[in-house]
Amino acid sequence: MEYDREGPQLPTPRGPVSEAVGARLRGTGPLPAPETVAVAPVYGDDLQLSLYQCYELHYRGFAGVRPDLEWDPELLGVRAALERRFLAALRADTPVHASVADAVGALLVEPVRGEGVSHFLRDEGELWQLREYAAQRSLYHLKEADPHAWVLPRLWGRSKAAMAAVEFDEYGGGRADRVHARLFAGLMSDLGLDTTYGAHLDAASAQCLATVNMMSLFGLHRSLRGALVGHFAAVEITSSPGSRRLAEAMRRTGAGPAAEHFYDEHVEADAVHEQIVRHEVIDGLLEQEPQLAADVVFGIDATGHLEDRFGARLLADWRAGRSSLRTPLPAAPPTRAGIAHIS
Repeated sequence: MEYDREGPQLPTPRGPVSEAVGARLRGTGPLPAPETVAVAPVYGDDLQLSLYQCYELHYRGFAGVRPDLEWDPELLGVRAALERRFLAALRADTPVHASVADAVGALLVEPVRGEGVSHFLRDEGELWQLREYAAQRSLYHLKEADPHAWVLPRLWGRSKAAMAAVEFDEYGGGRADRVHARLFAGLMSDLGLDTTYGAHLDAASAQCLATVNMMSLFGLHRSLRGALVGHFAAVEITSSPGSRRLAEAMRRTGAGPAAEHFYDEHVEADAVHEQIVRHEVIDGLLEQEPQLAADVVFGIDATGHLEDRFGARLLADWRAGRSSLRTPLPAAPPTRAGIAHIS
């Protein structure tokens, strides 16, 4: 029987559902009962970690877990039950704009007095807060663009060509040293963080897990291709100004050249990507499938909803002088090691 030798370790359970899912992946116990899944808080640690474990089988898996469990029917049934609850909550809780033009227009407006995480880190963030932010964001950035790549077979024409062009940039334009996940590992190395894929899963909050799970949810379902395009638009349109603030935070705190470079790269690249996503990916999709307009709006606004929840968690903890992480980071100082190896 084949088991993955590489990949991250399975995470520490956060409740009965994630404990049972982990046991199934290890081959040591049954899956959670439907009634257990049905009562787990949707945005809570247990449900979000359970979903993350299920989704990770479609990426790099876990060490000691059979790769064929990716398509295990019983495990997929549990994942579907978790997804139904998560998607229903997102649809119920997300205030949505009336049209794609309204939703995109809102993304293009930068508030005069910004109060988000990137503003806080630029103006007053300390190095320990930047390290915590990078540790949690690593759950996405060490596989940057992978969740979005799922949508490519679900598109065609202008939208497919434009999406592929943006993804090509995310993957370094054919150069391994410029793959954005590799650049983020360099940022982490400058901050003295473990760059191993999945190393910070136990530390990440439920709010962080939800932002990553949403990408996988949208990307793995053809029926949600419009929502994935909306999500991608929200990321690309807001990335450039946010990255500029984070680059300034890295410079102000002396985080290191690779830490600065990651966000400087996104300031330039995503300013171009914004135009491509708005005028080619979205317009091309809706030209072919106008019925997906409401899904595009939902994807944009659900992204804002979950990012706001994550940001509120970070700022509440940091302003109270406490860590935003579930487990502490090693106290090692930044290494200034530059571009790092992703293991």
